[in-house]
Amino acid sequence: MMLSFFDQFMSPTYLGIPLIAIAIALPWILYPTPSSRWLNNRVLTLQGWFINRFTQQLLLPINQGGHKWAVILTSLMVFLITMNMLGLLPYTFTPTTQLSLNMGLAVPLWLATVIIGMRNQPTHALGHLLPEGTPVPLIPVLIIIETISLFIRPLALGVRLTANLTAGHLLIQLIATAAFVLLPLMPTVAILTATILFLLTLLEVAVAMIQAYVFVLLLSLYLQENV
Repeated sequence: MMLSFFDQFMSPTYLGIPLIAIAIALPWILYPTPSSRWLNNRVLTLQGWFINRFTQQLLLPINQGGHKWAVILTSLMVFLITMNMLGLLPYTFTPTTQLSLNMGLAVPLWLATVIIGMRNQPTHALGHLLPEGTPVPLIPVLIIIETISLFIRPLALGVRLTANLTAGHLLIQLIATAAFVLLPLMPTVAILTATILFLLTLLEVAVAMIQAYVFVLLLSLYLQENV
């Protein structure tokens, strides 16, 4: 029984072909394409307002050089939110529960911010490894600690997103299984469990959006340190 709880995290295959590529490409089909007309419908207007507001808030603390990342960060935010939300539907697969996918997103973007900092202002970028006013005996230890913390950043990005979504999906499945089993035995307890399940589902909707925002926000903070 315990093994079946983790079956939902296995990448689906058809005739030996992994379908994760379709699951990743599907979100882009769901969004309407902006038209060249002066007046758009309500969906396009709401979509444009959300993207503009998010981009303004995200790039507010970043100087002009970091504004080149606006398209990448906004697209990543929309992509992650869509995949996380679609994964809450029944009989669907959530690609962002795969650590390989999240690390594939986190490592290149984090590495790009580090390379930008080393290229544009190497002294300032290396200065983060040694806080000002550090006693001389602690300098080697602090450099090692700060270097390790620097390289842990992409791992923390990927693991945070994977762990939060995986834990939420497992909890939903456990409570749903308990409600189904208790229904013929104790209907009152089953109804109470179903109510908890509904509230947990609402919480997972919020977690799906918040985790996507946190992923992009941390990338923007890493970018802010290096531009």
